[in-house]
Amino acid sequence: MFKKERQAYILKQITDHQKVISADISQKMNVSEDTIRRDLQELANKGKLIKVHGGALSLDYTEEHIQLPPKEKTLPDQDSTLPETIIAEKAARLIHRGMFVMTSGGSTTSQLARTLPEELKATFISGSIQAIVEFTRHPSIEVIIIGDKVSKNGKLTVGSEAIAKIKQIKADVCLLDIPAIDTQTGVSEIDWEIAQIKKAMIESSQKVIGLCKADRINMVKPVQLCALTQLHGLITELDPIHELLNPYRAAGIEII
Repeated sequence: MFKKERQAYILKQITDHQKVISADISQKMNVSEDTIRRDLQELANKGKLIKVHGGALSLDYTEEHIQLPPKEKTLPDQDSTLPETIIAEKAARLIHRGMFVMTSGGSTTSQLARTLPEELKATFISGSIQAIVEFTRHPSIEVIIIGDKVSKNGKLTVGSEAIAKIKQIKADVCLLDIPAIDTQTGVSEIDWEIAQIKKAMIESSQKVIGLCKADRINMVKPVQLCALTQLHGLITELDPIHELLNPYRAAGIEII
């Protein structure tokens, strides 16, 4: 089956069922899951759907409509780093020589550390265990490590010592990993301790840029982190003119 036919079938399934699952489509069309994942990514880049781990969702889905099977939720796609890579590459272009940069946790931050050009000389302030390891491998990056306690949930340092150290620094920019964002709630977080660290980072930075994968847009977590008015920019893997981002652009956020 040709790519055009595959993608037309995928879009028909999205229209009918609000979702598709990569493994199911692969079996029905007798092609590899890698082929389907590439089709989904291409359609997502065109603004036709939202790619998530294990499949894709309609642009106008609601949580009650979508229940991916447990296996699909827990086993990421082989190309699951692609959104992080796109976001990291966009973020890296904002970092210039001599800057002080606050970074929270998340796989995107680790990918950013691997993406930075070798000649860049800047200082990164981080409590992300994974990101710190990557930053220390960079030949020209200075790393300030914050924290006295590690959250097992986020592999991020938390606690009073971390907050006190953050407050002593005035960063040029905070690259904020976003677990959920919504036009009404703003940015929200699932872990209370991690939220306090991120709030301190926001307050200690001249500019705040959110790093957010598309499947976290229009989602809400239990702990409110900040209002949309506190975000200066938002980076996703989507094209900046994607219609999913229009409400956030209308709120005055620069879409990158």
